[in-house]
Amino acid sequence: MVGGALSSWLAQRISAVLLALYSVFFPVWLVLHWPRSGLDWRALFMPLPMRIVTLLFVLALAVHAWVGMRDIFMDYVKPPGVRLALHVAALVWLAACVVWAAAILWGAT
Repeated sequence: MVGGALSSWLAQRISAVLLALYSVFFPVWLVLHWPRSGLDWRALFMPLPMRIVTLLFVLALAVHAWVGMRDIFMDYVKPPGVRLALHVAALVWLAACVVWAAAILWGAT
């Protein structure tokens, strides 16, 4: 069980670093490529590196949220069935958000 706790701890820390880096990078990118219209916003995310970095941010956010929510569920939700339902609901929701973000970034919507 120690390995699981260590990997969760590490995932939380790595995702936090990625979130922090993007939180510094994106405002700078935004200032350098200031969008004035909807087309400008779309063009902001057209370069492949920007799409990849943004998708990594979304994945890091999902991982970070999952570890935090899982820990809250394990600590505060005692009935196993309710806890399992919350775990599944959270995973489905986070996976759907990642897929939706990827579809938006790659223009599939």
